[in-house]
Amino acid sequence: MDDALTELNRLRGSIDNMDSALIHLLAERFKVTQRVGELKARAGLPAADPDREARQISRLRALAVEAELDPELAEKFLTFIVAEVVRHHEKIARGEG
Repeated sequence: MDDALTELNRLRGSIDNMDSALIHLLAERFKVTQRVGELKARAGLPAADPDREARQISRLRALAVEAELDPELAEKFLTFIVAEVVRHHEKIARGEG
């Protein structure tokens, strides 16, 4: 039982490190998308780009398959992130960002 708890703690430590890395990567991604939103607002471009979103979903689904990750999970994750990005871009376009 002690060996199992030691291994469990080691694995959880790895998970915690990966979660931290994901948060930092997500923060960096949103910093870049903030700049994209500002550029779109200045240029009068729409907040959403459905064609790009569809290409990204397709690309990330393929990457997920290669990485042995459920492509449905990858699509749900990207869809959530894109919805947040579009929401931020809409706020920027309204002068609220």
